[in-house]
Amino acid sequence: DEALLGRLFQYRFHSGAGLRGHSFGNLFLTALSHVTGDFTHAVRVSSEVLAIRGRIFPSTNQLVSLEATLENGKVIAGETHIGATRARIRRVHLVPRKVKPLPEVLEAIAAADLILLGPGSLFTSIIPNLLVSGVAEAIEKSRATRVYIANLMTQPGETLGYTLVDHVRAIHQHTGRKIIDCVVINDRPLAPEVLRRYKHQGAEPVSIDRAELQRMGLECVFDNLLEVHGVVRHNPTRLASLLIENFVKK
Repeated sequence: DEALLGRLFQYRFHSGAGLRGHSFGNLFLTALSHVTGDFTHAVRVSSEVLAIRGRIFPSTNQLVSLEATLENGKVIAGETHIGATRARIRRVHLVPRKVKPLPEVLEAIAAADLILLGPGSLFTSIIPNLLVSGVAEAIEKSRATRVYIANLMTQPGETLGYTLVDHVRAIHQHTGRKIIDCVVINDRPLAPEVLRRYKHQGAEPVSIDRAELQRMGLECVFDNLLEVHGVVRHNPTRLASLLIENFVKK
């Protein structure tokens, strides 16, 4: 079941010593890298283990950590701690600052017809990959259509109160480049009971200002992309169909 497998790899542990805050997908790759002895090789082998079509590349094979500077000036280190903070994030950066990209990543970007960013954690998943030296530059120079798939919900602390405009601006400000042409947005509202549950957790739907997005020069594509199975997620089949219909050249 592809949908179940997708939810499994996105699952984050909410309790357990050493597990809390980590996703199953990250733990799977960590274990596989220990077995194979090389992280880059582990990512490639994961495609075979999971019978995934296509190729997967990490943005870098260097040992890198993530730091965030909060609005109050405090600096937090590590993805788990950053994701757990309740304070607003001003900026994130890699340690070390200069990180070499995997050559295959730049080659894949240059050859792409369509580049997708997201959905995913803004400050701990999407932006860090764009901070690897040369990646944002390659995306900016690419002739591909560059699409940002808008998150359905904010994340407690990390993006609390963030609108979609805020998400896009954060990406452009961190990279110093305009690397998004279009945003894909869910237009199906959530049921009241789901909204109440997420509000209790400190999350809310990402608000959309279509006029402001268009003033930023962004094309907006709306559709019903919602799937709710305990948690709110994009429906992978509908999302894939939308991307193919709107952006893949016939």
